[in-house]
Parts: sequence; C-alpha cells; structure tokens
Amino acid sequence: MVCWPVMSPASPVWQRVRVLWVLWALLTMLLEPWKTWATDSYNQCSWQVVLNKFETVGENDMNDRFVDQEPVDTVANVFSMLVDSPIDVREKYLGFPYYLKINYSCVGQASQDLVRKGHLMGLKPLVLVTFQYPVNFYRWKMEQLQIEMEAAPFRSKGQCLAEEVCIMNWYTPMPIKNGSVVMRVDISSNGLGPFIPPKRFYVNINGFQKRENNEIRFTVGDELFELKKHYFQKEGSRPLWYTLNHSPVLILGGISNEKAILMTDTNFEGYSLVELSIDSCWVGSYYCPLSGFSATIYDAISTESTLFIRQNQLVYYFTGSYNTLFKRNQDSSRWVRVLASECIKRLCPVYLGSNGSEYILALTTGKHEGYIHLGTIRDGRVSFQMLPEKWSVCEKLMVSYCSINWAVFVSDELNFLLLLETQEQNSTENMDVLYKLPKFIPEGRDRDFLVILGKEVYTSTAMIPKGLFYNTFNNYLYIWGNFLLQSYTRSHFIFLVDFPKESVIKYVVNSFQGDMVLVTETDELVYLLKSAVGRLVKRPVPVEKLLMYRHDNRHTFQMIRVPVFENFCPFTVMRLRDLPNPQAYTRQERYRARPPMIIQASGFHSENSLAVYQGLVYYLLWLHSKYDKPYADPVHDPTWRWWKSKTNDEDYYFYLSSNSQTVGGVYIDMSSYKKIYDLKADYDLPDTIFLDKGTTYNFSIFLTAQEDSLDVGSALLVHNKVVLSVVVADPTCIMASLKQEVFINRNSVLYKIRLQDKGTCYDQGISGHHLKKTSLTIKVVGSSGHCFMNTHIGLMVPVLIGCPPAKRLAFDITYTVANHRKQNKRYFDCVVVDPEMPCFLFRDMFYPFFLIQDLATGDSGSFTGSYVLKVVGGGPTVDTIRDYTEDEIYRYNSPLDNTKSLIWKTEDKRTTPDMAFHILSHQSSGIEWLCLENSPCHDIVPRNIFAPEFFFKVLVSNRGVDNSTYCDYQLIFLLHIHGLPLSNKRSLFIVIVSDTSVLVGLVTFYIIFCILWPYMLKAWLTLRWKINNIMVSESYYTYATSTVAFSTPSQSSSGESSKEPPKEPPKETPVDTGQS
Repeated sequence: MVCWPVMSPASPVWQRVRVLWVLWALLTMLLEPWKTWATDSYNQCSWQVVLNKFETVGENDMNDRFVDQEPVDTVANVFSMLVDSPIDVREKYLGFPYYLKINYSCVGQASQDLVRKGHLMGLKPLVLVTFQYPVNFYRWKMEQLQIEMEAAPFRSKGQCLAEEVCIMNWYTPMPIKNGSVVMRVDISSNGLGPFIPPKRFYVNINGFQKRENNEIRFTVGDELFELKKHYFQKEGSRPLWYTLNHSPVLILGGISNEKAILMTDTNFEGYSLVELSIDSCWVGSYYCPLSGFSATIYDAISTESTLFIRQNQLVYYFTGSYNTLFKRNQDSSRWVRVLASECIKRLCPVYLGSNGSEYILALTTGKHEGYIHLGTIRDGRVSFQMLPEKWSVCEKLMVSYCSINWAVFVSDELNFLLLLETQEQNSTENMDVLYKLPKFIPEGRDRDFLVILGKEVYTSTAMIPKGLFYNTFNNYLYIWGNFLLQSYTRSHFIFLVDFPKESVIKYVVNSFQGDMVLVTETDELVYLLKSAVGRLVKRPVPVEKLLMYRHDNRHTFQMIRVPVFENFCPFTVMRLRDLPNPQAYTRQERYRARPPMIIQASGFHSENSLAVYQGLVYYLLWLHSKYDKPYADPVHDPTWRWWKSKTNDEDYYFYLSSNSQTVGGVYIDMSSYKKIYDLKADYDLPDTIFLDKGTTYNFSIFLTAQEDSLDVGSALLVHNKVVLSVVVADPTCIMASLKQEVFINRNSVLYKIRLQDKGTCYDQGISGHHLKKTSLTIKVVGSSGHCFMNTHIGLMVPVLIGCPPAKRLAFDITYTVANHRKQNKRYFDCVVVDPEMPCFLFRDMFYPFFLIQDLATGDSGSFTGSYVLKVVGGGPTVDTIRDYTEDEIYRYNSPLDNTKSLIWKTEDKRTTPDMAFHILSHQSSGIEWLCLENSPCHDIVPRNIFAPEFFFKVLVSNRGVDNSTYCDYQLIFLLHIHGLPLSNKRSLFIVIVSDTSVLVGLVTFYIIFCILWPYMLKAWLTLRWKINNIMVSESYYTYATSTVAFSTPSQSSSGESSKEPPKEPPKETPVDTGQS
C-alpha cells in the first residue's frame, strides 16, 4: 500500500521528564536515531581510539592531532629488506603519517588488565574506515570507499617486570585519501573474548591547525585551556550549522561577550575552546542600526574547508589548509572579512551542497533590505552574489515595510524560500507568494492536526514566525515559531495542534532521516518523529548548563527516557528479511587488509612489522586510485597487477615463513589484501539507496503482533492490528508496492516490499553527478512514539536517483585485439611493443569493444548499448597530442562533412537525429580509417625508416542514444594507429629523392674513386715495398740468429783446448760459376 505523505502530519505527545545530557549528544542521537538502544544492557565496556604518529607508537598517554596530510617515507628501508616476500622491492612504498591506537575500558575495572585478558582470549579489534566523498565531484571522483583492517597487538615501550607484556594496545594504520577530509572509523570485535559493542568515531582532518616547533597551534586563533563557568550561564543553547556529512570541523559560538568558539574534529568526542584572532570592530551607521557592541560570535557555520562567523554586523571566513582537497595557496593565513559595506543581521545555513559547491546565505538590513547574499564555496574559494540582481523583494511587493526574517536555499532546484515580514503587498509580479500566514493561531480543539483552508476558528494568540526548514529528501517544508506548520506542496499547510502556543521554537535540528528536534526558547527539546502518524515527543532539558556538566567530571548523571508502557506497541518483533547484497545499492567499495603474520612465538608486532602493515595499506589504496584508467585489465580487480606474477610462488613464501627463514621476520599473505565484492546485508536497511533507471530494491519485513491484541485464527484481525505502509517522497519518480502474507499460528505478518524507479525524473548524467534526492519511509500504524525498543530500522531511507557511483565504461583491449585478429586474419603490433597500449594497423578494419564495469560489485560485462564515437584530439606522438575544436570535431567525424576532412567512416547507417554523427554498437560493421587530405592524420612525415603512426584521442559516449540507463558513460582514451599511408605527392617525392640520392651517391663515389685512384695505387706500392723490406729484414735476422746458434758449441770446444796453439784458417778455394 502506497501512502501519499501530505495527510501524514506530526501529532505531539508530551512527556515531561527532566533529562541532563550534553549538547553535542543531540547531534549523535540524530545521526543514529534509536539504533544504539539495543546495546544499552552491554554498555559497560567501550572502545577507545586515539591517533599516534610513527615516532610515538608504543608510548603511553600519547594523543596526536590530525594535522599532517602528506604520505611519509618511513617504510622504504623496511621494505628493502623483504627480498624473499611476494612484493616487488623495486616499487616505491610509502606510509601514512598516523596510526590508530585502540584499546577498551569497562566501568570499575583496570583498562590494561582488561586489554591483556582480551588479547589472551583471542580478541582482535576490527576497524572499518569509511572515506566521505568530496563535495566537488568535478575535481574528485564520487565514490563510497571503505577499507577493513584488523588491528595488530603491540607491546608498549618502557620497563616491564613481566616476562611477556605489561601494557599493550592494538594498532592499525590510519589511511588518508585524496578528496576526503571526513573519515568514519567503526570499531567492532572479532567475536572472541569479552563482548564490546561496536562504536563509531569521527577521525577528521583539521585544516585549521599547524605545526610550529613540534607544537600544534590553531591558525584561527589561540587555544584557551580554561573553560570557565560564566561562558555558558547567560546564553542559551546554540545550533550546530554545517554542511551535512562533509564538514570535518564543527564550530559552536554563542559564548557571551567572548570572541571564542568551541571547535572539534571528532564530532565532539573531544573539543577545544579557541579565541578567534579577529579585529572585533564595530561599524555603525544610519543604514546599520545596531544598538550596541558585543564580542559574541552569534552565527557560526562550518563547511568542508571553510569556517564562517558573524560578529555584530560583520561576517568573516577562514579557509583551512587541506592539501587533500586543493592546492596549498588557496588556504587562509588570517580571517577574511566579506560584505564589508553590508549590514548583515543573520547567517542562514545550507545543509546540502549541489553542483560541486557549498552555499551559505547572508541576510541584510538597512539600505539593502530585501536582498540576499548567496555565498558559494568551491575548493576553498569563497564568492558572494547579491540576489535578485536587478530588484529587491521589497520593491516588487511595493510596501512601506519589508524584512526577510529567514531564507532557505533549495540547492538542487536553485530556488529560494523566504519568510517575509511585510504589510499587504500591492503587486506580486515576477514573484510567487506561496502562502500567507494567518495573524493568529488556529483553534484546533481536540484534534491532532488541522488542515488550514481559511475557514478555521482562530485564537487570540498572535502567530510569531521565526524560521523555515526544508527537507530535500522528503519534500517537507516547516514554518516554525510559537507554532509549527507542515507542508508537502509548499502551498497547503497542516497546523500541528498540540504544539503549545506558550512555547516558542528557537531553532530546528534535522537528521535528514525522518526525525527532527525542535529546541524552544526555554531550551526544551521536542522530538518530531516521522513514523506512522507522526508524533511530537517533548523532553525539557536545561541546555545552558550542559557544557559545564560535561567539563566537570565529578558530576555523574543518569539519563531518564520516556517511559514506554507495556502493549502500547502493536508488535513485539520486527525483523528484516530477504535483504539483497548491499553493495549494488549502497555503492560501497570495500578493501580488506590484515597485518602481516609474525614469526615470533609471542605474536606481538614490532615497529618494523607495523611499518610493513602501513606500506601495504598505502599501496593497496594507491592501486585503487590508479585503477580508474581507460584500458581495462584482463582481470577486473585493482589488486590483480600486484600479485599476478607472484601467485605461483605462494607455497614457497609460506614454506620460508613456516620455517623461520624469512629475512624480514614477517609473512605477507597475498589473499589478505584484496577487494571485497560479496558483502552480506547486516539485517538493516542501507543508509542510502542508489537507483539507476528501472532498478528495483526488494526486501521483506516480518512483524509479530502483541499476543493480547488478536485472536488466534483470525487472519483479518492480525492484519488490522499490524498494518505496515510505505511512503515515497516523489510518487512521480519512484513507486513502492506491498504484498502481505499472514501467519496465523505465529501471530505474524510478512510484508514483501518492492521499490522501483519509474524512469521519468532524470535524464542522463556522469556517474555520481547531479543525483535526485528522494526518500522511502516505512511506517507501522500505531507505533509512533511507542516502539523504540522493538525496531532497528530507520524511519526514513534516503534514495538517490540517477547514475550510481562506481560504474564506468572501459575499453576492452583484450577482446578487441582477439576479435581484430579473427576478423582481419592477422594482427600486426607496433615495432616497439607497448603492453599497456597495443597498436592497430591502418589498413585493417577496427572493431572496438567496451565493458561496463561495476567497481562496487565486481561485475564486468560487454557494453551492448548504443554509443557515439568521436575523435576529439590527436598527434603524431603522445607529447604532441592536441584537443580539437568543436568545428574540427564535426569535420573529422561527421558523415555530412564535404571538406575532405574525415578521419574514419563506417558502413552503419544509424545516425543521431540531426544526422551529424554515426551511432555504433557492439554489432557494428567496423571502422575504416580514411585520414583524408584535410584531416590532421593525412600525410604524416615518417620519423624513421618505419611507416608513420598517429595517436587518436577518442571520445565514446552513450548520451542521447542509449535509453537503457541513467548513466552518461563518457570514455576518453588514446588509440595508437601505425602503418599510415603517405600521400601520392609525398610518395613520389620520396621515390624521386631516393633515386636521385642513389644516383648522386654513385656519381660522387665514381668521381672520388677516379681522383683518388693514383694516390691509392702509389700508397699501395709504398705499403707493399715496406712490407717486403720488413719480410727481408726478418729473414736476415732469422738467418743470423741461426748461424750464431750453430757456432756456439765450437767456441766451447776451443775453450777447452785453449792451451794448444791456434791453427791457421783454411784457404778458400775459388768456385767456378761458369762465367768469365
């Protein structure tokens, strides 16, 4: 059954029970409404988390602040020793600057004894870090990224008399991601040891601090270390104004006569009192009628990177230093005053950003009464624009008195909703007056609500409107003051009768999940619960004393809740069933990382093993950031490249570690660092549901009725007592259906719910861009205000319609090459092979194929839709690639071009409606490369002896040609084409030049030969004569040496007979040679 939410007003029920609780706990309750009540009986133990730098690991009582944002090179030396591990030691491994130190404590027990006991029982904390996506999705990719880590035990440093351990803690790296400054850290148990309920911490980057001389100082002012009681005695409570889910630092002003604010980056788990370094000047004039000067910070608003404050009529802003968001030179060195010539009476927050920007409203008085200053914040840059541009609201109304008391900016629609105090207007040209408030509060008598039609009976109490609130998710508009009006259409209102007219609402706090808190002038809290028939639950709280109670730890207060009497809730059990795997709808991308295994028998990690853990987590997230590339890997997983060449040796690495032979003393299990695609539902509805075109979300709710509320055997009575309804905020966009099944013997009813997108409220957009906000609300009739302990489902689930995050189009290079070889009977790669970018031959037909990859679920399949392919840039080399103009893109790609500029053509006849471009699909006949004479790839000069090549910058988009999805898949990639032909002129020129060069070379060689031949001949004869002389001299030397050798024995013999007289030498006998 689908219910139209217009006739579902909020009806108040008053329970006056005094409660003492801190102010910022209100925010926590709104973020987690009623869900933590189920663990109340186990709240004796609680997790504790602090930050430690690498240098302070193991030191007790150390708590570092999140200031450093750059990766540090503290792990490279450790990784260089891991030569027998499955990592590549040639890679550059970095680390994050911080660790998370984790322990737990229980009431009345020593914390360190508990930690040791839990460790011996096998307790290991599991840490889930969720990175909040940035506001500016043009600069950073919108993604729901998480990393799940297991904490590593580590013995604290210092003297210890015990044999093994005295003090210990668990540690995990604290990762940082570009584009994210808000991190949620969820700590839970591994199921062993004592039961400790899960707990969430906010560990955000504080860009308003800096490090000076090894000390942390605030850049916005000076920290005050004494929290005085008189700071909070004179003033009442103040609202926390910030950009929802994106503000890393929250600020709270309102300290009487002090230019100081409370600042926190942990969602008020801890806070600092900071005195701001502003001038505190007061400029009054006739157009700025201020009655006096006060140093109080009246309005304080925080955004993703910038803080805004108002003191008197002056507005200041300060941009923090966030290197993960934008460049360093965009931060502020001091408070910047804006709207100096204006008299600002109020700042109004804009909780939700839009179009990649955040917004803030400044309301003026005096000379510019009737105008609004819209502040826009993007990447730390602030700009203000006065609207309307040509006329003021008061001028159009043509009245003597006009004042804008409150303004709401609906960022998705770029519309303003104004609360005007004025006399009767004379004209409404160019303006839409949505509603005129009655002068007096209507008489509701005994009704819960009253539809205002103009015929009501009114009391004598005047209506005092104070402000507006608009919830974009459920389209509810509230006007509040000493009354509360609710509207779904912005023009027809419902008066909530039971709101006491003697109370005046001071401000409104909304969780954007269905429930809302109204804070009165006397600091009483009223909870507006939007479930079943909505109800108001009033809880008076002395908010002005809460901060002092929080500061003084000697006081202990017990929270008293609204009593829930037995059988008021129509059901006893509510269970969610048949929940689908959440990642397809939440778009969460989750990684898992476990610490490396320690070879030591004690199991405690060392500083080196923690450094290895730090480097592995960093490299895992680095692979994630580099995976968003146009060419698809053969395996759809970012970690595939990390381990692809090491998996075959996995047993070898395990053998080394099991025999204590690893050099680094750790074992890195490759399966411990991966991306998870098969998360299971945790028996709760998702925080947000993303719906693509025609997507459905199915689940069931099982309700068991009260035993005394029905008769066994009566199915009709069971159904009447337990009635479930589903409300959708935009029935024209999404639809919901219910099917029930009654189990009489179990006194239960099973409701099967189906939520489906109608495909009518969104065009096409980039993944994660410009999503339409709506919601799904589940109601059980009669349960409002009575079933807090019986239900764990949210009151309202936000639904975002459009192209979900983590979906992309990728070039399937693996199948394209395989099909290219099949279709063309050949495949020629480039001479110099690039495995990341294979080449394609110009003469071959080109058949591109693409993949639709889901980065959240791991699905990867062929893109079977239609698309338009355009060459939008190119160049002969990668360095010379340039982007083409719109006119050039048309001439190079359009089949209507008649300037002989086409780069390619296809035989497919499908074109866009204007016939400007071809429409292709996976069944297309292929692309033939032309490179006509006026195209940029025509007649490319070869750079070497090989044929010319060209790099095309190709754009593929399905926008306007594929109606199967909301996603505008846009893919830009480089295509390397080689073997481009030369033009006829250049070919003839090259032939002529080549032939001429050969002929000239031969003639030149002949002439040189003829001229040099005599000299060459003479040189040869000279060389030959010298060679002969050398040979003759060598022969003579050899003969002389031989003669001396033979004469040596004769000399020895004559020496022995030296006493004998010498004999005369024989006379030579002439030889007749036959010549005369």
